Amino acid sequence: MSRPSARMSPFSQAVVTAMRKLYPESLADKSFDNTGLLLEAPSRPGLKNCALLTIDLTTGVADEAIARKDSIIVTYHPIIFRALKSITLENTQQNSLLRLAQEGISVYSPHTAVDAAPGGLNDWLTDIVIGKTAENQAFQDTVSERSVITPIQSPPEDFEAAGYGRIVRLSSPQTLQVLINRIKNGLGVQNLSVAVPQTFHQVQAKDDIHISSVGVCVGSGSMLNGLDVDLLVTGELSHHETLAAIENGKCVVSAFHSNSERGFLEQRMKSVLAKQLRSDIAEMEMEGNWEDGVPTECAVDVSKVDRDPYETV
Repeated sequence: MSRPSARMSPFSQAVVTAMRKLYPESLADKSFDNTGLLLEAPSRPGLKNCALLTIDLTTGVADEAIARKDSIIVTYHPIIFRALKSITLENTQQNSLLRLAQEGISVYSPHTAVDAAPGGLNDWLTDIVIGKTAENQAFQDTVSERSVITPIQSPPEDFEAAGYGRIVRLSSPQTLQVLINRIKNGLGVQNLSVAVPQTFHQVQAKDDIHISSVGVCVGSGSMLNGLDVDLLVTGELSHHETLAAIENGKCVVSAFHSNSERGFLEQRMKSVLAKQLRSDIAEMEMEGNWEDGVPTECAVDVSKVDRDPYETV
C-alpha cells in the first residue's frame, strides 16, 4: 500500500505561481542570486490562506509566521544563499527553516527579479526620487527620461523593459535638499547618509547643489559606479566607492541596505500580489482546478517585526 505523497498547500502553490507571473525568475541575476521556492513545506491543517511578506527571514519573522499560522513566507532576501552541506538546529537560519517546515510553512524568495521587473523595486525607488507617490495625487512628472542601467538580455514577453538600476534625467533641476526630503518621506526614515563633493560645505550645501540627473539602485549600489549623473541614490555604497563618487563631483544618498527596499512591500507588493492571487484563484475555481473544500479567501500581510539590523542613535 503506497503512502499519499506530501505536497505544498494549494494556496502556497498559488502564491508561488502569482509571484512568478509578477516577477519572473528569469529576470534574476543567476550569477550570484538564489531565487525561487526555497522551502516546499508539506501542507499542514490549521494554516490560514495568508502570505507574509518580509525583507529578511529572521528568527523573529519565523516566530511571527508560526504564531499567525501563515501558509507561506515571501522573503525578498533569500534565506538560503549558498549550497548547504548540512541542516542543523545550531545555525539560526537553518533552525528557522526546520521549524517552518515542521509547521507546514513554505518559503519563496524573488530577490533580484523584483529589482529588475518593470514597476518593481528600482522603479518604486525612482518614483520616490521624482516625487511620484500614492499620496501625491497632484504629481506632475518632472522627468524627461528614465532608462535602465543594465537591461535584461532576452527577457520574457511583456518584460522587455526589465533591467537593473535606473537613471532619471530631470527636465528641471531640483535641489539636493528637496530630493533628500522626498526620499526620507518615501522610505519612512528619519535619517539618511549624505555625501557631497568637498568643494561644498557638508551642512549648508544641500540647498546650494542642484541635481539634474540621478542614478538609482536599491540595496547595494556598486553598479552605480562611474555613471555620468549628479546624484547616486542607493541603500549602501562602500567607503571607497563613496570617496570616488564625490571626488568626481557627484553626491551620494544612502539609506542603509534594507531601508531602501522595505517600504516597497507595504506600498506596492502587498496590493499587487493580493490582486493577482484573487484573480488566479477565481479563474482556477471557475475552471474546476481549485481543490474542493479549500477556502478561496486569501490575504497578504507585511511582517511587523522585520526591520533593518542597524539604527541611528
